Amino acid sequence: MTSDAYAELASVGPYGVRPGHALITMVEPHPGHEYAYNRWYEDDHFIAGAMAMPWIYAGRRWVATRELQLLRYPEKSAIARPVTAGCYLSVYWLTEGRYADHMRWTVAINRRLGRDGRVYQERTHVFTAFQDHEATVYRDGAAGPRDHHALDHPYAGLVLEVIESERPERRGELLEWLGSRHLPRRLAGSPAALVTVFRPTPLPSDRMSYVKQVEGVDTRLTLLWFLQSDPRECWDRCFTGLDDEVAEAGLGRVEFMAPFIPTIPGTDQYVDELR
Repeated sequence: MTSDAYAELASVGPYGVRPGHALITMVEPHPGHEYAYNRWYEDDHFIAGAMAMPWIYAGRRWVATRELQLLRYPEKSAIARPVTAGCYLSVYWLTEGRYADHMRWTVAINRRLGRDGRVYQERTHVFTAFQDHEATVYRDGAAGPRDHHALDHPYAGLVLEVIESERPERRGELLEWLGSRHLPRRLAGSPAALVTVFRPTPLPSDRMSYVKQVEGVDTRLTLLWFLQSDPRECWDRCFTGLDDEVAEAGLGRVEFMAPFIPTIPGTDQYVDELR
């Protein structure tokens, strides 16, 4: 490809700021490889395998120490087996309308990284999916950071929630209930400033072999709660019992509730608290 081709690509297609898509990936380094995995991801893969790619414009890493892992529920989760698996979470925003363009690049670059020995194998992808944005609900209306700021704003915590609708045709009802009733009520007076809602999309057939195909593409919704306080300070008050509320609405079930705190880039902080 010549430099002229880059100028041509930049002159056409969407280039807004809305997070139309996300890559949400939760990974478990194999025992004994925690430090090496963390350094590989921060020093190499976060940049070469994500942020340097076209149409990813924001990214952030999060970590669940053992104390945070033990807060997760339900105990029998369709997402993580055991429910404590997956101590690192990375989230990236993609420009709306650029998912297909990005996927062609990411498949190619990951093949190249593999050939060049720049893929760390001693890890398991517990929950990795590209997802399409469905809604964002704000606690404070028009005040405060927008969803496209969320991965750059210094939020103190994040909660990953995955809800499974009863059946595919009811996912729309679940989304409407979340956006109009459940989330506004739960956000009011809480340390959560906003919640983004996504639906998973299938990975391409030529994905890397170590990443399993996405499940629940017709039934699941993925929620990211951005917190202004450490999740340990508000877990019982704000997040215990959310599964009961969803079940009582008769629209689905909570398959995963997991709190995280941000990593400190360039450091190994929290690595010795994972087990």
